[in-house]
Amino acid sequence: MIKEALQYLVGMGKAEIHEENGQSYSDKKLHLLEKPTASPFTVHTLSGLVDYLKANVDKQDKLVVHVVSPTEVRVESPLNTDSERSYFIRAEAIIPEFRFDSWYDTEEFNIKLQSGFVKNDDRDVMLKVVGNIEENQVKQIKDDGVSQAVVARHGVANVGNVEVPNPVLLAPYRTFAEVVQPESDFVFRMKDGPRCAIFEADGGVWKNEAIANIRKHLEASLKEQVNRKFITIIA
Repeated sequence: MIKEALQYLVGMGKAEIHEENGQSYSDKKLHLLEKPTASPFTVHTLSGLVDYLKANVDKQDKLVVHVVSPTEVRVESPLNTDSERSYFIRAEAIIPEFRFDSWYDTEEFNIKLQSGFVKNDDRDVMLKVVGNIEENQVKQIKDDGVSQAVVARHGVANVGNVEVPNPVLLAPYRTFAEVVQPESDFVFRMKDGPRCAIFEADGGVWKNEAIANIRKHLEASLKEQVNRKFITIIA
């Protein structure tokens, strides 16, 4: 036991480096002493992010602004000698909740349309349809998989016989309030209950548009810093 303990203590000594076939080897496992990096704090508007960058609170010579997604922007440093970055601040958008591909009763759907979507023509038509539905079973007179029409008999009553619009062009609040909310196509459907749902139909193209809108906003708001090469915006 004493011999084994002494061998263990000897093994804890200074690592020895050996050269073999042009490569360096150590007889012990080495651990890198990493340089410290900053941890971020969070704001919820692009304005807060811009204010931070203009003030240069952390006295940095160069920063990278990364538009990660329609709801997140990060500010980081260039790589240090350990190939790591300091992560100073992130902006995270607060957006209203809406469950796409899920069915809502007409009252809740009406409220969600008014509170979570930018006003436009298609939204107003949908409100007209949904706002005049009677609490009965849906009876369809036409449904070709693309458009629906309903009748008042034992079903949905819509004043003026308004046809259920489809597809619809809507602009939900899905990114930062400071930028234009992208419009995209949705499939609008109704069924017994009555219940309503909308389904995304643009393949996620709106995300690229939202990211581009964020980048344009930041470039305009931080024009001086970008021109001085203090900030690089990546999207």
